[in-house]
Amino acid sequence: MPVSEGKRPAPTHPSQILPGSFVEGLRGTVLRFYAKILDVIVAVMIFLMLLTLVFAVASLFWDIYGSLRDFRQEEVIRSLVSDVLSVFVLIELFRTFTDYLEFHRIRLRVLSEVAIVFVLRELFIGLYAHRLGPLDLLATAALLAVLVGARIAAVRFTPRHGDLD
Repeated sequence: MPVSEGKRPAPTHPSQILPGSFVEGLRGTVLRFYAKILDVIVAVMIFLMLLTLVFAVASLFWDIYGSLRDFRQEEVIRSLVSDVLSVFVLIELFRTFTDYLEFHRIRLRVLSEVAIVFVLRELFIGLYAHRLGPLDLLATAALLAVLVGARIAAVRFTPRHGDLD
């Protein structure tokens, strides 16, 4: 059915019903609100990570005290090694969240560094406990190679400032 010259076709999209500036303004308001809520959530997570880091360091000192008191106890030393490595993982995660709060994105370089530290933590704990076999070591080495490759690629091919928007 052809449209007569005096009539317009019925609107099919909300932007055709509402004026353009109103839709764009609403979209911008919603996106700003979303960004503020996201910033609040990340700030709360950073605060929780800071509390977790403080408790991890306190646990580390408690384990050091326990290992000095009874140095021959193998379980205390194992716990000390695990806690020291866990603190490094928490520090890297803390850095990831603060980076997100600053740049409003998660950088691949930082994320790959967190993953490398986490895999190394598991590797060291497994080696110290003598529970890793040859296949576990090969799989961990392959995973580390991929993560290091991702980090090198992230450093080598860093986006320019204009590419981020």
